[in-house]
Amino acid sequence: MLTAGFAFALVNSVAQYVSMHMHLPSTTVALIQYGIALVVILPWLRTLGIRNSLRTQHLGMHVLRVFLSVIGIQLWLWALAYPVPIWQGIALLMTSPLFATVGSGLFLKEKVGPARWLATLAGFAGAMIILEPWSDSFTWATLLPVGAAFFWACYSLMVKKLSSDDSPSTMVVYLLLLITPFNIVLAVPDWTMPTGTFAWGLLVAAGAFTALAQWAIAKAYSVADASFVQPFDHAKLPLNVLAGWIVFGWAPPGRLWLGAAIIIASVAFITRWEHKKT
Repeated sequence: MLTAGFAFALVNSVAQYVSMHMHLPSTTVALIQYGIALVVILPWLRTLGIRNSLRTQHLGMHVLRVFLSVIGIQLWLWALAYPVPIWQGIALLMTSPLFATVGSGLFLKEKVGPARWLATLAGFAGAMIILEPWSDSFTWATLLPVGAAFFWACYSLMVKKLSSDDSPSTMVVYLLLLITPFNIVLAVPDWTMPTGTFAWGLLVAAGAFTALAQWAIAKAYSVADASFVQPFDHAKLPLNVLAGWIVFGWAPPGRLWLGAAIIIASVAFITRWEHKKT
């Protein structure tokens, strides 16, 4: 999980750099990044048994699930291209489990008790501290990571619903095979061909590290309990803050750490509560 956090920190910095300094549209970055990731991770997919993994009774739901993930990816890369500072974006992205808790209560009809609702509200309060919508520096672009968190929460809820019938390998294979066609459709209107060896080198590196991160997350959840693995996911915040400071010189204000601490505490409480319930 720590390897995945490190890999995503590098990917986010590269994506933001090529968007800001090489003026590549976020849709172009997403297409190349995930296309290369698919090529790199294909040997691992073959070990999962692609033909067996493609067997499902819920093809339409898998297509919708991947579409939701693609929208989340596009919103996230759009935020990086705007640019929204990495420290702010990654902290707001951590609200995704809070949206998932709301969705599980409203749409999956799971029983969400007062304690979990209170933790969810506290987490969103932490997000407000980071956003500071009452300040003069607030812009609507800073809501893009929140939108990405929402769509990835919807994706997570669909994974939760489908997991009763389909295996984890089916989830991974459909995600990585379908994500490129969706990205092609979104990239065509604003397609910009990267120029120069340096630009292509950065995009190839981003794709390879994306593949590494996806493999690392799948491996982590396959060998350890989710309640043990989940806390290590929070390491992505300091790793991304460090990457943003090294690459762009962005130093987060104090309110980041206060808001992030509230979000992390809320997510940790909800994760622990669900583990005890299970």
